[in-house]
Amino acid sequence: MLLNTRKDVQNFLKVIDFNHPEWIPGTISLLPATWLKYGERLEKIVLSHPAIFPAYKPGDFKKINIPISYKKGTLLDVWGILWKNLEEGMESAPVEESAPLRNWEDLKNYKVPDPLKYDRFGVKIDWKKAKENVEATKRNGGLPVGYLYHGAMYMQLYYLRGFTNFMMDVATKDPRLDKLIEIVLHYNLKQIEKWIETGVRMIVFGDDLGLQKSLPISPQAWRHYIKPCFSSMFGLCRKNNVYVYLHTDGYILDIIPDLIGCGANIINPQIRPNTLAGLKEYCRGKIAINLDLDRQLFPFASKSQIEDHIKEAVETLYIPEGGLMLTAECAADVPLETINNICSTFESLNVRAI
Repeated sequence: MLLNTRKDVQNFLKVIDFNHPEWIPGTISLLPATWLKYGERLEKIVLSHPAIFPAYKPGDFKKINIPISYKKGTLLDVWGILWKNLEEGMESAPVEESAPLRNWEDLKNYKVPDPLKYDRFGVKIDWKKAKENVEATKRNGGLPVGYLYHGAMYMQLYYLRGFTNFMMDVATKDPRLDKLIEIVLHYNLKQIEKWIETGVRMIVFGDDLGLQKSLPISPQAWRHYIKPCFSSMFGLCRKNNVYVYLHTDGYILDIIPDLIGCGANIINPQIRPNTLAGLKEYCRGKIAINLDLDRQLFPFASKSQIEDHIKEAVETLYIPEGGLMLTAECAADVPLETINNICSTFESLNVRAI
């Protein structure tokens, strides 16, 4: 998200508040692996679409800073979870067998990391610098944004216990799970409080709550274990007039009303597991969405399929009052021609950079 000019910010907020935005905000996300594969050929496309990539300058891709979690290899995070990456420029994934609390007995002596000292991968957090950046962004008319690490609540629980163990904990209603939830929630609330202190106007959360066709746990179990956590985190933001943005992959239709009730201002759902019809029923006119277009379609789609896909999304979910944004994530398996076609289709539908 750029949100660096007053006009961009005003339009973005009009989308969230259903206050008749001038254009549909859109993002075409090019992963580091995509830049590593295509280089100058991709840059040529980016430079030909300034409405989509207004901040890009020639040669920027050569200065790309690949985040530590996108580097090939393994690394240990501050929670003691091992992450592994097989391809440079793609995101790492946690190794289930490394889950530090696979054995509940280890919880007794487990040392919780300091939420205000380091980020997930051990980089020292400079809160003073963060506050200075927030103030500078405000002076320049931008929207200062804070970020919780991806997978900060639901996913963090199974990172610590291992996915299979966590599923069994939920199924058997293991009372020790409540203690672990309390630990993770407390950690997150401390970070949220600190971001609020810096003066941000929005906090971005990321937690992949769904599978391809369903929730991994029942809606009832989600409401029992996870919903109170989101209510606490989002409620803290809303109490301090901070917007809540939630990225979440997978099927979430059953709990969208709950997420709205918890205080989310905008959600970033995937189109394939939730369907346009489902998102229209649960979201249109009720909560702003940054629609994650079908990244599983992109590597194989024809030009007409891409155009039809994006146009159908807009026709189904757009209302003049607002509530719609679009995101197209392009990994290294997406052809250059398709990336260019996504850009052109965005432009034809009055979709401009966020």
